[in-house]
Amino acid sequence: MFVHYLNLAIRSLKRSPVLTALMVLAIGLGIGASMTMLTVLHVMTDDPLPGRSAHLYTPHLDPLPLKYQLHEGSPDPSDNLTWPDAMALLHAHRADRQTVMAGGSLTLWPQRAGMQPFTVDGRYTTTEFFAMFGIPFIRGSDWTAADDAARARVVVLSRKLSEKLYGDADPVGRNVRLGERDYRIVGVTETWRPQPQFYADKDTNVFDTEDQFFLPLSTAVDLDLQTNGDQSGWGDDDDKVPWKKSATNSWLQFWVQLDTPVQVAAYRQFLIDYSAQQKSLGRFQRPPTNAKLYSLMGWLQHENLVPADVRLQLWLASAFLFVCMVNIVALLLAKFLRRSGEISVRRAMGARKRDIFVQFGIESALIGVAGGALGLLLAQLGLWSVRQRPDDYAHLAQMDVPMLCGTLVLAIVASILAGLLPAWRACRVPPALELKTL
Repeated sequence: MFVHYLNLAIRSLKRSPVLTALMVLAIGLGIGASMTMLTVLHVMTDDPLPGRSAHLYTPHLDPLPLKYQLHEGSPDPSDNLTWPDAMALLHAHRADRQTVMAGGSLTLWPQRAGMQPFTVDGRYTTTEFFAMFGIPFIRGSDWTAADDAARARVVVLSRKLSEKLYGDADPVGRNVRLGERDYRIVGVTETWRPQPQFYADKDTNVFDTEDQFFLPLSTAVDLDLQTNGDQSGWGDDDDKVPWKKSATNSWLQFWVQLDTPVQVAAYRQFLIDYSAQQKSLGRFQRPPTNAKLYSLMGWLQHENLVPADVRLQLWLASAFLFVCMVNIVALLLAKFLRRSGEISVRRAMGARKRDIFVQFGIESALIGVAGGALGLLLAQLGLWSVRQRPDDYAHLAQMDVPMLCGTLVLAIVASILAGLLPAWRACRVPPALELKTL
C-alpha cells in the first residue's frame, strides 16, 4: 500500500507544480535559515574533548575582599588563580593529574636563512598537561617533573611550528630562540586544536587560537616572560614580590583529572577546607563555600562563550521557520480540501479515514524531502556567508554528518507536522454531501 500511496502523492504534486514549488520553497527557506544558526550554535557548544571531558575539572577559589564589587563587563578575578593558591593546590596533589598554566607570546628568531622573526602564541604549563589532555607526540616527549622543579629551559613545539622551522627534519635536541633566550626542543606534538580552547583564559580568542609552543611555567615565571590573558589585581601589592607571585593578582588557570564521583566530591571538599584555612589565616574574607569545582562542560557554560547575537539570530531563524510552517499548513489545507470530491469517491469505494490520512501524510513527507534538500543547499550557503565574517568562531561554521542528517529529518518532521491538521480535516469530509455535488 505504501507504494500505491507514494504514487498517488507524486501524481498529486505534479498536478499543481506551482503550489508544490511554493511549499518546497517555504520549507527550504525556513530549514535553511534555522539549520545555519543551529549548526553555528552546535559547533560552538560541542564537546572539545570527547571521551576525556567527563573527567576534567577546573577548581576556583574566592580570594576577593568583601568590599570588592564586580562591575558589569569587567572580568571576574576569581575566574583565575593567584600564584600562591595555584602552587598550594598543585603541591597538595589531590587529583590523579593536575596542571597549572597561562598563555604567553614570544618572538621567535628563526635560524633558517631568509626567515624574519615572528611572534608565536604558546602556553606556560606543567608536565602533566600533556598526559591529562591526551596530546599526542610525533617526535620526542614532554619534559619531566624534575625539569619543572629545575626551571629547565626546554620547549615542546607544535607540528605546525616545527614544520615551518625545520621542514620534515627531527628538531628534538636542537635549540630554538624564543624571546631573548635559547631553549632545547624536547618534543613535537601532533596537531591538537580543541574547539573551543576551553583551558585558555576567557580574554583569549578561544575559537581561533592554537598553541605553537609549550614551556615549563616555572621557567616562564623565573625569566619573567610575557603572558597573555586577563590579569586581575586587587588590594595593595607588596613591592618586594613580583606581580606574578602576588597573592592579590590572579592570572593562572588550573585543571585536574578526577575519574570517579567519589574523587570529585573529595576534591570539592578539599577546596572548601582550603578556603576555610585561608580565611582563618586572614587571607580570604568570603565564605569558604564560595569555592567551586566546574566540570569541563560546566565551565564552558559558566563562561557563556556563545555571543548574544548568535542566540538572537537562532531565535529569529526559528521564528521564521514557524512562519513558514504556518503558511505550509494553510497551503496544504487549501490543497487537500480542494480534493474533497476525490476523497468522497474513494471513501464511497471503501477507503477508510486512516487510508486518506496516511496518503496525505506521505504527500506531506515528500514535500519535506524536497524542502530538506533545498534547505540543505541554503544552509550550506548560509554557513559559507558566516565563514566570511571576521568573528573568531566563523571558521568553525561547517556542517558535520549529524547536522546533515538532522537537516533532512527536521524538514520531513516539520512537513508531516504541518500536514497533520490538513490531513485530519480532509479525512473528515462527509462523503455523502460531496457526492451530491458531483
